[in-house]
Amino acid sequence: MTRVVAVSGSRRDGSYTREALKYALNAAADVGVETDFIDLGAVDLPLYHPDEDEQGESADLMRRMRRADGVLLGSPVYHGSYSSAFRSFHDYCSFDEYEDTVVGLLATAGGGSYGSTLEHMRSTVRGVHGYVVPHQVGIRKAYEKFEDRAEPAANGQPAYELVDEAIEERIEKLGRTVAEHAKQVSAGNSPFANE
Repeated sequence: MTRVVAVSGSRRDGSYTREALKYALNAAADVGVETDFIDLGAVDLPLYHPDEDEQGESADLMRRMRRADGVLLGSPVYHGSYSSAFRSFHDYCSFDEYEDTVVGLLATAGGGSYGSTLEHMRSTVRGVHGYVVPHQVGIRKAYEKFEDRAEPAANGQPAYELVDEAIEERIEKLGRTVAEHAKQVSAGNSPFANE
């Protein structure tokens, strides 16, 4: 079965990046794919060291990435780029993790600028032969887009409620787009064959 994994590049409690990716992953599941979630704030993954083959949970995380036909990558904006957690995780990855893999990008900003973060993510994913879909999501002033839920969230569901309908639609479209393209790739009908 087609599998889509989301990777949250935030280590912050109450991360809006993590919450947004849950919305995208749920939309992917609605398309009929298996889903997996890697929360970099909850795993043992030391800073990448090129002279060590495996560190912490790296072997398991890379195995999960290789099993995926589609990947949803999310990062908060730090100093106009992605987080150090995302960068270190991405340094563990190679062609083996991204070759023939559909990738969707999401960035959350406390302020108003996320463009360079998405551009940097796209460049590094393309460097390891991932297929980045054109649709991407940037969230300005993310703290204004989410509110606490009245009821506790069920397992795997977002802990915060999105209160911006247009952003929610874009996030869900990202999840569906990655899932639909990933299904084509896993069936041997790559939409990127002519690239």
